[in-house]
Amino acid sequence: MLYRKIEAYIENFLKSESNKVLIIDGARQIGKTYIIRHVGKKLFPNFIEINLLQDYLSEKLFANTKTVEDFYLQVSMLAGDKMKDKENTLIFLDEIQAYPHLLTLLKFLKQDDKFTYIASGSLLGVTLSKTTSIPIGSIEVKHMFPLDFEEFLLANGFNALAIQSLYKKFLNLESLDESVHTRLMDLFKKYLLVGGLPDAVNSYLADKNIVNVRTIQNEIHEYYAMDASKYDEDNRLKIRRIYDLIPSTLENKKKRIVVQRIEDKKGKRFSDYQDEFDYLVNAGIALDVNAISTPVFPLIESSGKNLLKLYLNDVGLLTNILYRHNVRAILDDQKSINLGTVYESVVASELKAHGFRLFYYDNKAKGEVDYLIDDYDDLSVVPIEVKSGKDYTVHSALNHFMETEDYHINKGYVLSNERQIMTKGKVIYLPIYFVMFFGLER
Repeated sequence: MLYRKIEAYIENFLKSESNKVLIIDGARQIGKTYIIRHVGKKLFPNFIEINLLQDYLSEKLFANTKTVEDFYLQVSMLAGDKMKDKENTLIFLDEIQAYPHLLTLLKFLKQDDKFTYIASGSLLGVTLSKTTSIPIGSIEVKHMFPLDFEEFLLANGFNALAIQSLYKKFLNLESLDESVHTRLMDLFKKYLLVGGLPDAVNSYLADKNIVNVRTIQNEIHEYYAMDASKYDEDNRLKIRRIYDLIPSTLENKKKRIVVQRIEDKKGKRFSDYQDEFDYLVNAGIALDVNAISTPVFPLIESSGKNLLKLYLNDVGLLTNILYRHNVRAILDDQKSINLGTVYESVVASELKAHGFRLFYYDNKAKGEVDYLIDDYDDLSVVPIEVKSGKDYTVHSALNHFMETEDYHINKGYVLSNERQIMTKGKVIYLPIYFVMFFGLER
């Protein structure tokens, strides 16, 4: 099975004496059900799994379940022989967003403390934003994402010792040997093709057939787009339009969402589509990057909502749309192909998976910088520039940014294909694959 870092988190939580119920949130098809099932069956002799979306579409046993006693009764109809004690019984409520009232009921189930609970939600962000009775203090939401590059390396034969060795090199700013660098860049480019959706990764590992991988990615991409019609009947066409526009928007110079393109109507404002943007982000199928014109730590205090970039949640979905079966476009570094959008996309997904809020620098006089992240150790802002070509040392906007005294910048990063790590002034040049260690502690 694929190694997922979140497994240890789930296991430790279930072993703890927490007074909360853990909910794993994230987009569909990223492996939530699989990893919870794996951990649950390992730790609990009596594992009860209830797919609430399936119930919603069929028998609706839990549609009117409002009390603890009613809940126990419904569960007993499905798995009464497994309802033992708290220490050996885990009840897994999959797709809990199908019944928002059960989110409130979790508080009382936990207080009753008869069994151990865990839940997952594919559109939980959307549900929570519309739920007025969220049981604050009774649930802990942990976001899950597709496989990041480190998990992809582990799936392709790297072991924990090798990863730890790479991490030490990263911390010490030591360049890798040519052979190791070449191996990592080869796998990084394959990660750009395959992405981190578990079905796509497993297909690649099984037969290395890009056609099969692309078939899976096509299905998931369409599945994501169709989800809008299930959960937002009034705005589904606009949501679908915005989602479909993401790849072409990223190919533009500014990469920002242009609201006039959504419905081809003049006079439309960003605020007219705020609900649609929120849906895509809360559903986990798009990553939002908000503009900052005057960077101040913490960045959230000065972000602007009217200049927005959206990225797909998985780089494999993007390269499928852009290049289909032509793997050479990525693997051979063809000069005619600009991979800037793809590189920025994978950096966005890595940073998001590692807990960062995503921002970019936008200043009419000084230009744009790809990403800004908070540095909580130095209480400062760190700029990140992503380069896919040979001109990785050319970055006038970053230079202007770093030289602005009012910003109090201590360091910045340039990520590129180059093996050699070097520092020039406050700018640190790193191989692109080392983004897998940003924000992580070992």
